[in-house]
Amino acid sequence: MSWTPYINGFRSFLQLERSLSGNSLEAYEHDVAKLYQYTEAKQLSRTPEKISTADLKGFIEWVNELGMSARSQARMISGIKAFYKYLLLENVVSTDPTELIEAPKLGRKLPDFLSVEEVNRIIDSIDRSKPEGERNKAILETLYSSGLRISELVNLRLSSTFLDLGLLKIIGKGNKERLVPIGSSAIKQINTYLNSYRNHLQIKSGSEDIVFLNRRGAKLTRVMIFYVIKDQLKICGIKKRVSPHTFRHSFATHLIEGGADLRAVQEMLGHESITTTEIYTHLDRDYLRSAILQFHPRA
Repeated sequence: MSWTPYINGFRSFLQLERSLSGNSLEAYEHDVAKLYQYTEAKQLSRTPEKISTADLKGFIEWVNELGMSARSQARMISGIKAFYKYLLLENVVSTDPTELIEAPKLGRKLPDFLSVEEVNRIIDSIDRSKPEGERNKAILETLYSSGLRISELVNLRLSSTFLDLGLLKIIGKGNKERLVPIGSSAIKQINTYLNSYRNHLQIKSGSEDIVFLNRRGAKLTRVMIFYVIKDQLKICGIKKRVSPHTFRHSFATHLIEGGADLRAVQEMLGHESITTTEIYTHLDRDYLRSAILQFHPRA
């Protein structure tokens, strides 16, 4: 029994109706494919419309036995719930078997972030005498200055950079557009990169409008950005696990610690809900204490 038509239909629905990115589409497909894998492993011979709530409970027990973390389980259940909402809309099913399925309760995970000193150490450690040095510095300055997601960084276009105004036009999740401020250090470094490195490349067809390019004149991959950061961490001797997303977390954390308005940070990050942004209010106790002493009338 083939699940392929259902999965293909689901992908098209997410792509057209919800304008999800390629990475999100793959994640949703993976969730449904895992459920199909379970039916095969248990020889249930079920198509999606025959799956029951009991089957789904068995599936959750199965992935739990495989060692999947509670966070991964919660994300997967969310994907399967979305799949059955689509099947309901398409009248493939008349009842939703996921309705009584609950995701595991999760504690709120605070994102890893760097101190201002650590960010400066990483950026200042870049060897600008190497051909790609100016580019790598511009990449890290942009990540930290604007809090971009890695997908937003690698897809950043020259036609969307308004450096004279200190703004970037970003197409984020769900194809939503937002304007993000960019700081003077990042602007200066981007201009240096454009003039000293990018302008001397033979640019591949299709990459003419992309800001950050590899030495062959093509768009950088996400993996390449990880390697750039990994190399700098080794040079600095910083032992933390740091990814491009860590720079985004650091950007938000340092803004809020500095007194930035939560709504403004939400806008800059492109969060749909302010509750997502609130996770960055994990300020240290000394900062909270000093804020109370400074502003409370009876402190």
